[in-house]
Amino acid sequence: MPYLQLDVPIEYPQETKRTLARRLGETYAERMHTTPRRVSVGFRELTGGSLWRCGEGEPEPGVVMMCDIRRGRPTEWREELAIALLDLCVEHLEVPRERIAIEFTQHAGDEMFRDDEGWARDWSESEAESDA
Repeated sequence: MPYLQLDVPIEYPQETKRTLARRLGETYAERMHTTPRRVSVGFRELTGGSLWRCGEGEPEPGVVMMCDIRRGRPTEWREELAIALLDLCVEHLEVPRERIAIEFTQHAGDEMFRDDEGWARDWSESEAESDA
């Protein structure tokens, strides 16, 4: 955890996904006061008209980013992060801002497990000081 999963409407080159994953991880770590090594990024390429953003007119291809994170960080941090993630998606995926949705799901620490750490602990401000 955290896991940033992007549902995208086309297939992107591997280098585009790798570069964007690196930038998303760095941005997440900076804004949420942790380290990039905690971040996983996944791309689900829903090609062939399988992902649409609805609006006033006809639906258009869109992007949805699901952010599964530990709860406890201030709303303002999540808002700053969402804006930064949105900017990165516009830059690397070349999709208009209005067709990108970013959603957060917050989890307790004991809902995440890593082999090298065991159960995660709930996030606290002291972690921001030690991981940053």
